[in-house]
Amino acid sequence: MAEFNKDAYLNDLPNADDAKTPQEKAAEQAASPAGPAAEGQPAAGAAAGTEQGADASAASAADAKAAKSADADAAAKSDAASDTTADTKSAGEGEDTLTPLGKAKKEAADYLEALQRERAEFINYRNRAVKEQERSRQHGIIDVLTALLPALDDIDRIRQNSEMDDSFKAVAAKIDKAFEKLGVEKFGEAGEDFDPTKHDAILHKPDDSAEKETVDTVVEAGYRIGDRVIRAARVVVASPHQ
Repeated sequence: MAEFNKDAYLNDLPNADDAKTPQEKAAEQAASPAGPAAEGQPAAGAAAGTEQGADASAASAADAKAAKSADADAAAKSDAASDTTADTKSAGEGEDTLTPLGKAKKEAADYLEALQRERAEFINYRNRAVKEQERSRQHGIIDVLTALLPALDDIDRIRQNSEMDDSFKAVAAKIDKAFEKLGVEKFGEAGEDFDPTKHDAILHKPDDSAEKETVDTVVEAGYRIGDRVIRAARVVVASPHQ
């Protein structure tokens, strides 16, 4: 009997792929592409999951940043409130820590400041009152002088054209002195230069000897208080001959 050879027996067996029919091979080939596609689906799912995770991480980071900013604003407001409270408390403590002598000095300084303010207001009021009184006084003098101007003009005409007795001269002198005390000044003399600001020329008379316009005759004297002319002097003016 021949010896059994195992390797030779196995080599003589038919191949399983060769034993398949053409239909079975076609079915296997048709089903084979589904394998890679099926394998690709988990990969796509993993990519989608990765993207969703990234979006969730970004949203979490944004929320954390917003929360951090809100905390910083709240901390800043709290610090400002604390500073204000500390300043107020410090001022109150500063007043509380004053000694009785210090409190008395502070109260005296406050009273002195108030007194100086009231004094300044009183000085301003007094100055305004003095100016108003002086203005009223001048108005009163002007009213009296204006009412007496015709009588004063008559006295001047009597002086120029006739002799006055002693009693009349005394009355006229007293009137002149009274107006001088009130600040009334009489002006207007023959021979002085003509000034339109204080002379009222009622007539111009040509004069060959005149080099410039001068007062030839004073018809009515002028009166003024300070720089204010109450009445201009009415005069006849001698003008150079042209």
